[in-house]
Amino acid sequence: MSEDDNNMEEYPTEIHDYLAAFEKSLGSVDEMLKTMMSVSRSELLQKLDPLEQAKLDLVSVYTLNSMFWVYLATQGINPKEHPVKQELERIRTYMNKVKEITDKKKASKLDKGAASRFVKNALWEPNTENEHTSKTPTKGKKRQ
Repeated sequence: MSEDDNNMEEYPTEIHDYLAAFEKSLGSVDEMLKTMMSVSRSELLQKLDPLEQAKLDLVSVYTLNSMFWVYLATQGINPKEHPVKQELERIRTYMNKVKEITDKKKASKLDKGAASRFVKNALWEPNTENEHTSKTPTKGKKRQ
C-alpha cells in the first residue's frame, strides 16, 4: 500500500475534496507571501500614496490575523471566544473607513455655479413688457 492509500484511510473520503481545495489555497497563500516578502516594505511604501499605504497595511494585518484565526481553529481553540475576533472587527472598521474615503474621492463633485446657472435658465421668468398679456388667447376675445 502506498502512503496516499494510508492517508485516505485516516479520514472520511467525503472530505477529500475539501482537503485538496484547502491544500491548494495554502499553496496560493504561500506563493503570495513569498512575492510580498521579496520586496522590502520601505521600498514598496515609497511607491504608494498614503491611502494606498493604509490599504496595504490593513490588508497585511487582516491577513495575519486571519491566519492566526485558522491556526487557533486547527489547535482546537474556538477563535470566536479569543481576542483575535475583536481585532478582526477593529480592522474591518478601519477598512470600511478607508473605503468611505476612497468612495468620496471617486464621487462626482457638484459645480455650484454651473448648477445655479442651469436652474436659473431653466426656470421661466415673466418679462416686464409681457406681464399684462397672456400667452394663450381667451375665448371670445379678439387679440389686438
